[in-house]
Order: sequence, then structure tokens, then C-alpha cells
Amino acid sequence: MDNPLTALDSSSRDRTIAINSYTTVLRHPKVPYALFADYWRDVHGPLCSRIPGLGWYVQYHFAREHDAHLWPQVEGIAPLPGYVLDGAVEIGFGGAADQQRFKAASSLLFTDEQNVFEETLCYDLPQGSTTYVDYLADPCPNDTYPLDRVHVHFHGEAGESDAFHAFLSEQLAPTIAGDPAIIKLRLHLPSPYDNAHPNPPAPGVKHEAPAARLHLAMLELVFESALARRQFFNSATFRQATRGLAKHARYVTPFSVSGVFTYVRNGELTLAGRRGSRSAQLIYQLGAINQIAPEVLELF
Repeated sequence: MDNPLTALDSSSRDRTIAINSYTTVLRHPKVPYALFADYWRDVHGPLCSRIPGLGWYVQYHFAREHDAHLWPQVEGIAPLPGYVLDGAVEIGFGGAADQQRFKAASSLLFTDEQNVFEETLCYDLPQGSTTYVDYLADPCPNDTYPLDRVHVHFHGEAGESDAFHAFLSEQLAPTIAGDPAIIKLRLHLPSPYDNAHPNPPAPGVKHEAPAARLHLAMLELVFESALARRQFFNSATFRQATRGLAKHARYVTPFSVSGVFTYVRNGELTLAGRRGSRSAQLIYQLGAINQIAPEVLELF
């Protein structure tokens, strides 16, 4: 496999995503995990990627089993008890008009959620998210390649969003981003979730958040390995970045990312978006260049 890293910081390529959302996903308990993951990747994913207006669509699949050190306990801040997820979705748009086009046609997508999801909570990011550093060569990952990926969810308090967001965006994220162990860092600071307006409006799926999940912030971290992650957590940089975190976050809950699958980038379908994630992987693995010829892609 080619080296997935580059010496160049490509964080600026995410600036085309003006508006986005981060949706937490919990699979339906009666659906086996392997079936859930396959359906989400290769049935639900290509459907979502074809909804008009979409500029950016990435699935993050989470592993229920992982090592015990995804994020160290900081100043007594523990993970939120009982907070379990099977993944997250980032959907983005080039502007408000594109987002409205997507919403107008999205009932086609939402009626599919009940097949595999028990709960989905969509957190809106009307000002977009921020990528601080990104040394990944591939802008459209569609793989489970052996990089160490963690999504860290910070649980804030009601009425404290400004100070909570300021700490994460002005101290924690930029301090961490400057460390050479960090391959990618992306920060999501969404508006508080509003239970009075369940989102997304998918029938047969739960959309109500408990109090501790109303005020969330999400940090995407990528390391070369679990060893690099553990060494970073023992560093002075990490201690400096998290100093004072307990004043702003009640809980911190980490999730291990087992796969990242990109279906739309800059308003264009990726090969995974056209053919399904696993089919795209097979095409790459076999070097089937005929499958990416323009006359073939037009068929899909």
C-alpha cells in the first residue's frame, strides 16, 4: 500500500465546506454489526451521495472494541456513562442554497435510516468546522488503512457554549495541532442540539438527546499508530493543551475509528459514491483502470 502521508499540510482544502453537520449514529440492536456496516457503506452511502446539493459526505465507522487508552483521564473528567456509538457522519455544503436543495430532497434518504439505525442525532454547524492540520495525501479516504484515528466528544454545560468553544478553539486545538505526532486535527463546534426540533426527521428512528449530549464538541485526531498516540498523551504539549479543561467540559468520551469512507468531495461523486465503498476498494486493489474510464463512469 502507498504511504498515505505527505509532507504538505493540506488543511486549506476543507475551506470549501462553508456549512456542515456532524451526525452521531447508533445501529439498531436487532441488526448484526457486519450487516449494519455493509448496508451503511454500500446501500445507504451511495443513496445519500446522490441527493442534490450535497458537497461533502464522509462516513466514520466506530469500533466497539479497542485499546483502553484512546484518551487519558484529564483532571478527573471521565467518559459519559453509557455513551455508545457505532459511527458518525459529516455532511457539508458549499453554501446555504445547496443545503436547502439537499433538505428539500432528503426524505428519500431519511426513510432509509430505519433499516439499520436505532438513533441518529444531527448537530448543525452553520459556520462550518475547522481543520487545523491535515498531512494526509488522499483527500477522499475510502479505507481501513492502519492509521490511528480517534473522535473525541467533549460534553459542555448549558449556557456555557461561548467559553466552552473558545477554550477548545483557542487553546486545546491549536496547541495540539502544533505537535509533530498529529497527522490530522479537525474541530467541530456545533450549535446545541434542540430536542424541540428533532434532526434529522427520519421516521422510526430516535432523535432525542439526553441533557449531557445537548452541548457537544467533536475533535477528529489522526496519529500514525496507537504507540504515537500514547506517547503524545504523555507529552508536555498535551498537558499544556488540556490544562483547565475541567472548567469547560463535564465529560470527555473518545471513539476509535475503524474506517473512513468518502462519497462526495467538492460537490463531485467519488468512486465510492458512484459504485459503493467496497466496489471502489476492489477497483483500486486490482488496478482495474477500465472501471474508471469516462465512458464506464457515465454508466453509473
